[in-house]
Amino acid sequence: MNLEKEQLLQIKMMMDMIKMEKSNVVEIYDKKLDKTISFYLDPKLKSAIDNKIRHSLLQRDKDHVLVIDGMEGSGKSTFALQVAKYLDPSFDLNRVVFDAEEFREQIFKAKKGQCIVYDEAVTGFSSVSALSPVNRVLKSLMMQMRQKNLCVIIVIPTFFLLDKYVALFRARNLIHIYENKGLRGYFRVYNRKKKKYLYLMGKQTLSYSGKKWKVNVFTRFKGRFHGVFALGDESVEKKYKEKKLKALANTEKNPMSSAQVKYREQRDIILYMLRKLSNLTYEKLSNLLGDYDIEMSYVQISRICAKFGDKADKVIEKQEKDLITDEKGVKLPLNDDSKPKEA
Repeated sequence: MNLEKEQLLQIKMMMDMIKMEKSNVVEIYDKKLDKTISFYLDPKLKSAIDNKIRHSLLQRDKDHVLVIDGMEGSGKSTFALQVAKYLDPSFDLNRVVFDAEEFREQIFKAKKGQCIVYDEAVTGFSSVSALSPVNRVLKSLMMQMRQKNLCVIIVIPTFFLLDKYVALFRARNLIHIYENKGLRGYFRVYNRKKKKYLYLMGKQTLSYSGKKWKVNVFTRFKGRFHGVFALGDESVEKKYKEKKLKALANTEKNPMSSAQVKYREQRDIILYMLRKLSNLTYEKLSNLLGDYDIEMSYVQISRICAKFGDKADKVIEKQEKDLITDEKGVKLPLNDDSKPKEA
């Protein structure tokens, strides 16, 4: 008899949970897709987004950096897309980025109040040096992010890979994704104070708890989520997966050290400043660099400057479409280096 009562109680609890989850399903209308996207969002988390994150983004020169971490395969990327979509209904695949260069570009392109997801976990990086580019972007583009009231979600394997300044002063919250008895879909939220203590005490051992810690960083803010793709239907999800695979392929083919990334970023900034201060066209900049034995096409220069919000020369599109003729008068297309392709 007692066994039957326990079973009935468990069934009732399950039914109550299903009923509660149904009542907390959010529906978001996507204008581009002309479709309503729905998924379960924990009520406590929903309240925090509405009353805290949205409120902070309405203030002048305020941004919000949210870090989401967890083990590989825990569902942190799925969760990040859900949070971003609820916070910013205009959020789409274009603002899901997988490398620092694309991250920088999207910050300059983003409109006021929009959300960007930087998913470093996709590449599987697990070192401080691998995260150096994103650390630098978060510091160097702080002004642009604040002026636009952007919400930036960083998805990484572990919070402890961030450098001290970003972890303690740029990131406002940490959401740790974890499994419970082999089941995915659980999260814990750390506010700014608890996040600070967690970083300072757990960094050495990469641990989220410790018996000998002087401060208790236990958080009662916990919840669940489900693995629903939040950016659209199966066709959009397929594009998302293709973008992830491309990012992985690029990482494997073109691995760059932190020093190489640093020098490239410095080169791009210097080139953009030269363009801005000299008012030279891309073609003239290319010729100027050529005088110093630096080969860089005007197309490449235009792409670099575009990352910083530079508007292309009025003739750039025409130049890219122009054809040149060889000695016999046959028209040949230009390649990216502004030279005729060899037969």
